[in-house]
Amino acid sequence: MAENRAEILAGAAVLAAALGFLVYVGQETGLTERTTDSYDLVASFRSVEGIRVGTDVRLAGVKVGTVTGLDLNPQTFFADAVLTVRSAVQLPDDSAALISSEGLLGGNFVELVPGGSLDNLAPGAEIEDTQGAVSVISLMMKFAGGGGDGAAPAAEGGAVE
Repeated sequence: MAENRAEILAGAAVLAAALGFLVYVGQETGLTERTTDSYDLVASFRSVEGIRVGTDVRLAGVKVGTVTGLDLNPQTFFADAVLTVRSAVQLPDDSAALISSEGLLGGNFVELVPGGSLDNLAPGAEIEDTQGAVSVISLMMKFAGGGGDGAAPAAEGGAVE
């Protein structure tokens, strides 16, 4: 009888730990956030490398929303992202959306840069000024592959030898 009680207690402890882990993961990924006090904005990016549904949307380094949708636009071949932003954050209609990196090894996030207009973006509006993800690998390839001899191309005003 004592063995059964120990097994039941051990099983209950494992279930409690699993439940606690699930709650923690839900809070960290934003799955349990309430979206009733928020509105959607759309931004079209050339590249959303490193961004997925659930990625943070930040303003001045503070999380103000999440990416709630990603889809390829078949007409423009750009990636359309749906950004859900807290209602308390009212952005001017000339604001920009950038895909930024947390560091060399960190993840990416969507950064909102407010503009100076007096008119605000309406719910469902599109942020037209966007900058997609910059691939570190392609930058390294440009640096390593280009300009090894130090000569500038003729089209950019360099001397042709």
